[in-house]
Amino acid sequence: MAFSHLTIEYDARVLEPRPWTAMQSRWAAELIPGSPVGRVLELCAGAGHIGLLAVSLASRPLVCVDLNPAACELTRHNAALAGLDADVEVRCGDLADVVPPGEEFGVVIADPPWVPAADTGRFPEDPLLAIDGGDDGLTVARQCLRVASGSTADGGHVLIQLGTPEQARQLATEAAGTALDLVEIREGERGVVARFDRVS
Repeated sequence: MAFSHLTIEYDARVLEPRPWTAMQSRWAAELIPGSPVGRVLELCAGAGHIGLLAVSLASRPLVCVDLNPAACELTRHNAALAGLDADVEVRCGDLADVVPPGEEFGVVIADPPWVPAADTGRFPEDPLLAIDGGDDGLTVARQCLRVASGSTADGGHVLIQLGTPEQARQLATEAAGTALDLVEIREGERGVVARFDRVS
């Protein structure tokens, strides 16, 4: 499929890329040039489309993380299709295991599953691993935010995709007392992107 100017390949093992999520990529590309360190981290990368588009617009090295081996395989393939494979590292595994605390990134992108478990039956065409966010839809998003809080450089940014503004505000409440502050929520066609900034 065409994802902005990139060609992205995927199959039934991963979530079909949603065109509206290019908003998250473009927002990241706006933030990358002013970020404190150059590398970009993408959590729950899926086919890699969001992170790949971001760094194709604002040239930076990219580290993509996903638990699903099929997603990692497709991300590597899509990086090669885009001519970006030399600057893209793919790590397959639990995000808390493959992103050690203290490894710093200027921008963190996350697209965790955010559908509440009780609602996943409404989307039978989507792989359960890619959409099941636990009881309130925030189980994996919380993990992403924990990893981001230890991996975002001072003055850096986190862009996390969620289902609703209420989910974003709930995460912000739970993040109170950490170094990450919610600064903006942008609404898309089928979800939202929340921006958290790391303050010293």
